[in-house]
Amino acid sequence: MQNALEFPDLLRLIDERATAFRAAIAAAPSLDAQVPSCPEWTLFDLARHLGSGRPFWAAVVEAGPGDAPPAEAVAARAGAQAPRERGALVAWLAASTQELLDSLREAGPDAECWTWWGASQSPRTSGAVARHQLQEIAMHTYDAQLTVGAAQPLPAEVALDGVEEFLFTCCAWSGVWPHEPAVVDYHATEGRSWRFTVEADGARAVRLPAAGGSGAPADASAQGTAGELVLWFYGRTPLDSVKTDGDRVIFERLFAWDPNA
Repeated sequence: MQNALEFPDLLRLIDERATAFRAAIAAAPSLDAQVPSCPEWTLFDLARHLGSGRPFWAAVVEAGPGDAPPAEAVAARAGAQAPRERGALVAWLAASTQELLDSLREAGPDAECWTWWGASQSPRTSGAVARHQLQEIAMHTYDAQLTVGAAQPLPAEVALDGVEEFLFTCCAWSGVWPHEPAVVDYHATEGRSWRFTVEADGARAVRLPAAGGSGAPADASAQGTAGELVLWFYGRTPLDSVKTDGDRVIFERLFAWDPNA
């Protein structure tokens, strides 16, 4: 897709964000600190979650296409043991990231594999796994930095790809929408926009042309930096943290909507 991050850039940024995550873990006064943006977890819980997930996705990519998570991936996640000692934990996190990166490099961007987003607009490929893994690692890096009092904005290239990845992977589903149809535009101040249309039989997202030409006006719109939009999408910031226009109820319904229900 035009302007989406290329596969080598996805791998580079996964490595960079994972390195930043480990830096936050290494600098934390206590691994027992509660994560404000994931209040049910401590910082150690967050590290265990992130570290155990990378072997899972490495095994998913290696296993190829399937209708369910491969047994090897389930076993890899179940068998992952996060050490409590700080230095060992940081080393374990680095090894888990390297395992994922090695599997992705070996597979390349177009290898088919199982994913949980089969009904979305994103493909079931290793490239799509890399794209979503970047966003998961970036979001949890923000969580870790927030916990240690050193939250940083998401890097611009991560955030811009993150807006689109969220819309295409997490939102563009064929689940039943129980309300009247709605059209929502999202505008990143960096100069990129998307249109999200939700109807009775599901939702679709498209990138809007840079010169405009979106057709009929939207029922609602949201504007902010790409980083602000991504944090907003993932519930790290409140509804009023970005500028919205139009029918606010639509946003409340979107945030409450479960397309799998």
